[in-house]
Amino acid sequence: MKLITILSAVVCIVLLYSFTRKKSAHLALNANQGIHFFTGSWQEALELAKKENKLIFLDAYATWCGPCKKMKRSTFTNKKVAAFYNEHFVNLAVDMEKGEGIVLSQKYVVTAYPTLLFLKPDGTLITRRVGFHNASEFLQIGQEMTNLK
Repeated sequence: MKLITILSAVVCIVLLYSFTRKKSAHLALNANQGIHFFTGSWQEALELAKKENKLIFLDAYATWCGPCKKMKRSTFTNKKVAAFYNEHFVNLAVDMEKGEGIVLSQKYVVTAYPTLLFLKPDGTLITRRVGFHNASEFLQIGQEMTNLK
């Protein structure tokens, strides 16, 4: 009887683990449908941009910023926007009130959120846009930047 109880518990744990793993994988797939944001340091992003000969798109945001959240939900998840930005830019999203963000906000004079910075691989600022942009506006900005390259 005790063996059956133990086996039942093991089966339940295995099934529960299997279910949560599949659910996590599904959520990860959905999360990857938008712009892929580089998760390394600023210096690593610069090195990657040089290596891949790409411009840098820097999303300068704050966690409390409503328009920032709206862009993350609607603009950055748009399939056309994501495909274009993932192909042409090293994308980086940085909270300007924490860690490296504090130094970057001073260097690039970020005074409002979201501030969308477009930079050369050496970190030289090409242009900035401030505020919310819908998918078509944001795609047009990206296309303009790649035409300057």
